[in-house]
Amino acid sequence: MVKILTEKNSVPIKLPSQLKQMLDKGRDNPDGLWGEMAKELHWFEPWKEVYKAEEYPFFKWFVGGKTNLSYNCLDYQVLKKNRGNKPAIIWESELGKTRTLTYEQLLHEVERFAAALKALGVEKGDRVTLYLPMVPEAAIAMLATTRIGAIHSAVFAGFGFKSVADRVADAGSKVLITADVGYRRGEKVDLKGIVDKALELPNEVKKVIVLKRGEVAPPMKASRDIYWDEALEAGKKTTAPVVIMEANEPSFILHTSGTTSKPKGTVQTHGGYQVHIYSMAKWVYGMNENDMWWCLSDIGWIVGHSYVIYAPLLFGCTTIMYEGTPDYPEPDILWRLAEKNKVTRLWMSPTLIRAVMKHGSEWPDKHDLSTVKLVVCAGEVLNPPAWKWLNSSVLKDKVPVIDHMWQTESSGPIVGYPYGIGMIPIKPGSAGLPLPGIMGDVVDREGKSLAPDEEGIFVIKRPFPGLTQKLWGAEAKYVEQYWNQIANYYYTGDAAKKDEDGYIWFIARADEVIKIAGHRVGTVEVESAFIEHPAVAEAAVIGEPDSLRGEVATAFVTLKKGHTPSEELRSELKKTVRNTMGPVIVLGGINFVDKIPKTRSGKIMRRLIKAIITGQPLGDYSTIDDMASIEEIKKSWEKRKKP
Repeated sequence: MVKILTEKNSVPIKLPSQLKQMLDKGRDNPDGLWGEMAKELHWFEPWKEVYKAEEYPFFKWFVGGKTNLSYNCLDYQVLKKNRGNKPAIIWESELGKTRTLTYEQLLHEVERFAAALKALGVEKGDRVTLYLPMVPEAAIAMLATTRIGAIHSAVFAGFGFKSVADRVADAGSKVLITADVGYRRGEKVDLKGIVDKALELPNEVKKVIVLKRGEVAPPMKASRDIYWDEALEAGKKTTAPVVIMEANEPSFILHTSGTTSKPKGTVQTHGGYQVHIYSMAKWVYGMNENDMWWCLSDIGWIVGHSYVIYAPLLFGCTTIMYEGTPDYPEPDILWRLAEKNKVTRLWMSPTLIRAVMKHGSEWPDKHDLSTVKLVVCAGEVLNPPAWKWLNSSVLKDKVPVIDHMWQTESSGPIVGYPYGIGMIPIKPGSAGLPLPGIMGDVVDREGKSLAPDEEGIFVIKRPFPGLTQKLWGAEAKYVEQYWNQIANYYYTGDAAKKDEDGYIWFIARADEVIKIAGHRVGTVEVESAFIEHPAVAEAAVIGEPDSLRGEVATAFVTLKKGHTPSEELRSELKKTVRNTMGPVIVLGGINFVDKIPKTRSGKIMRRLIKAIITGQPLGDYSTIDDMASIEEIKKSWEKRKKP
């Protein structure tokens, strides 16, 4: 049974011996640690150097090593591990459709589509944009692209035309792959129409491959557009053998959005990337070839790249791809599919947990979840109330529910609970420890390491294999944004503190910390206090300018079913927050709303909310999940301002 610590412990935590050894080695001999893990993967030729520091802040991993990400996911599994007949991908749809591809079938489809890309003129180093829903063809396109040494750039299929256009232009893609339609909550989404509008803006796209799913043929532009099946037919006379790649050659670009500037294209390689995501899957998730793995993410995000597609296939296990939302058409679809497929490990975002929590525990109680051995969460801080609901009400305290932290730029976990090495006590609200090989610390703006419970910035003191080596076409921005904020350290942009056991507690993005009368307060802490109240489903807290105190905490709150806004409830919530956090919290207002602005990946858009209430430009909010949530905030704020 995993130990849970909800209060400050009186004696230091004793780490499992294997974990301590690995943490020590990661600190004292990181090249040795990463080199050992890299040997567990296939290489056509070994590396000459594990790590090479170049002119600051640039670096390389496994220099001279020859590999291919797609080969290790498929050819190696079929030819060397005899897993050809094993299910590689199980696709499930909210519409009730399902499809299974074995490793051999997936390899065959990847070979065919790789030949199609070659026939269309795609060569090593060319960029290919993917604007696809969560269907097996998305995985096929990714793996086919990396197979031939081209570079894929996936764009979330919920983005609008301008977001697509920006990312296509930044990558300089010559081919774009899309579908005619996607499906969300039973409704069709016109993906092809969005692509057509995006390509009215400047771009270098020569061909658009369209996967036809709907009954009605989409508009097709002569000489540019070609159906998926037609592309396969064109590739029949072409072969697409695996292109052997040097470890530091790029495998994909994935854009992460700024608040006002254009999206940043993080770049991952064939070598370091797979070593990192493989290592972390083993250390944090305990992933193995026997897993029925379900990561509820999308290929438009880094989580979908790393832990829907690439890492599960590197291990030779079965990965589930799900097209849909977690509570449609019924609030128990998530739990029903977990039971149906006998899922062993489940990856969920805190936002997803809070979304299904609103429906109550009677829905998961209908299903047998006994095959689930681990649930992991990331994306935002897993608030203690949401953790408690999932851990106790749903999983009956029988399954570890662990938080962990990473970024698009890191490609995989950097802080977590090393379940696969040796489990440590869970502290709800903490993301865990900096993992082996990750030299993480909390420092001040001058780079000085801070004492326990002092708030500062979480940084990485040395590169690790999964850390992006550059931003596509933006070298100066890479240096300035990540390496010159705090000299000699990688700047995560996250405010945090560490405790006496070295656990990391993330507070907020560094520019989202609220300063009340000189006291720094993390938005996540205040939001967690609101969620302690049984009526609250979700809360977004921002700093509201105040002439006396500098800032006060203003909250936008959604309620669970069966609860309605009232002055009495508002007073109860104020009392709950004050009792939880003490008098340091000064609340500027509690605003009841039906929706909170969030990104498509579930992150609360606090900076957008603050811009609305302060009358500032909203900046780039193209990643927003529901545009109506902006009006919700505006109406609520206008209502509060009226005398």
